[in-house]
Amino acid sequence: MARAAQSKRRKTSTHESFLRHRGFLFLKVSTILCIGVVLAYVFQDAHPRPSGGTALGYALGTLGALLIVWLGLLGLRKRAITDGPYSLKAWVSAHVYLGLSLIVIATLHTGFHFGWNVHTLAYGLMLLVIASGAVGVWFYATLPKALSDNRGETTRKQMLAQIHALDEQIHEAAQPLARVDADIVRLSLEKTDIGGGFWRRLFGYYGDCANLRAIDQLEPALADAKGREAVALRKVEELMRRKADALALARRQIHITALLEAWLFVHVPSTFALLAALTAHIVSVFLYW
Repeated sequence: MARAAQSKRRKTSTHESFLRHRGFLFLKVSTILCIGVVLAYVFQDAHPRPSGGTALGYALGTLGALLIVWLGLLGLRKRAITDGPYSLKAWVSAHVYLGLSLIVIATLHTGFHFGWNVHTLAYGLMLLVIASGAVGVWFYATLPKALSDNRGETTRKQMLAQIHALDEQIHEAAQPLARVDADIVRLSLEKTDIGGGFWRRLFGYYGDCANLRAIDQLEPALADAKGREAVALRKVEELMRRKADALALARRQIHITALLEAWLFVHVPSTFALLAALTAHIVSVFLYW
């Protein structure tokens, strides 16, 4: 009985979103923390005005710095998948909501003093990391499903194998064609780019696809062809259109993956930059203030 109950809890936990973990536990914790920080800021007795140099300012700065370092440890924590109250899902949920609470904590730590200095740089980098993190939450909440819906039961390896098989069929079907038409078919076989460079994959632009250009160039030949040549051209065109569908499927998969890569290219380096700026901020405060 106990085992069945434990298995049921694990099953429920598996299907529960990290944003909804344990009934939005960490959203509630973050909200209470923000309310407490705001009340402490409002009712503090600071002269001449609140700043990072007051007792509360140091307390908020310490809390914010500890949170930033802890949030940065998620990359290491992701290497271990565990269940229970300290599961990876719980950690990610806390990462999201406590990360958002940093906006309140760090802003009140500054006492709304900003300038062209390393302190404001650290604050700006923190906002960048939080903003990119929010984008990452949306990506990881929607893109895995988009990847699954796009590929269905087909793996990426199978997609590429299907395109390769179609190329072989096109090559075989094009054997009876005249030299001019064979050169058009060769455009599809030799010049088609499945993925391409990072920016092409990121924006999913393939308007200059060699396979589509080859299909367009074959249409006049189809209108004039007769006999065996016409049969071969129709077969080749059919295969090339099937290849176009297979390419579109593979490219959508590659595009979605590129979005996740692009997010990492922003979020991870900005996190390291934040840690460096935070270190400079702390060192400068204790050395020169």
